[in-house]
Amino acid sequence: MRVHHLNCGCMCPLGGSLFDGFSRGLTARLVCHCLLIETNRGLVLVDTGFGQQDVQAPYSRLSPFFIYLNNIQFERKYTATGQIEQLGFSPRDVRHIVLTHLDFDHAGGLEDFPAATVHVMQSEAETVKDRQGFIASQRYRPSQWDEVERWKYYSSGGEPWFGFEAVRDLEGLPPEILLIPLAGHTHGHAGVAINTPEGWLLNAGDAYFYRHEMAAQYRCTPGLRAYQWMMEVNREARLYNQQRLRALSRDRNSEVRMFCSHDAIELETFAKSFSAAL
Repeated sequence: MRVHHLNCGCMCPLGGSLFDGFSRGLTARLVCHCLLIETNRGLVLVDTGFGQQDVQAPYSRLSPFFIYLNNIQFERKYTATGQIEQLGFSPRDVRHIVLTHLDFDHAGGLEDFPAATVHVMQSEAETVKDRQGFIASQRYRPSQWDEVERWKYYSSGGEPWFGFEAVRDLEGLPPEILLIPLAGHTHGHAGVAINTPEGWLLNAGDAYFYRHEMAAQYRCTPGLRAYQWMMEVNREARLYNQQRLRALSRDRNSEVRMFCSHDAIELETFAKSFSAAL
């Protein structure tokens, strides 16, 4: 099993270091950290970031509110298809897509992979049917997935994974890939754990947004703290799961490597680590 770390989205909101903690100009740099996994059952994509249709016609697909707020950079190189082709694969080689959740910046490329089966928590699929309120109506964009034909839905429960609930035996996927329910950002939000030859890798999705949120001395930038507050659907669950992830990072750091979806420094670190391993 080989894991590739991809950047399938670029967002540059106003605020610079008040958002990302390192930029020196007026704008920040946020990414969409996705995974491409080579398995004996074909390619598996974890989240898709933005899709080709998002790039070609953003205002017919996405919310203008989020386009302007996040200052999304619509370039084909920041799509999963563009990233995968750079690695020498075809989009049709992707057999499965595992989603942390269905937000516009995680599910935009679903229709770029017509041969893929999409795996997601049942509670997330149910949530998007009832998009009440301004944020819910803007974050979920059904046009991004209304042509997807192959869905697999999962409920919580099963043998624990480092003390977390785990959904194992995802249909058609190797047993090394698990869904870890991490509700709070959305009702059906989940992490994706992969048992690699180098140990466990956990894509925590949007369970946190900033690398230092997992440090012993918790710290988050004002911009990302406000964004998380705006997007949460259950604060108690979100903060509880963050605490559990922080403890996992502290107590099991030799066994589990963790990252979130939008921290550019984390993406750079993991991509370099992957290159060094090769």
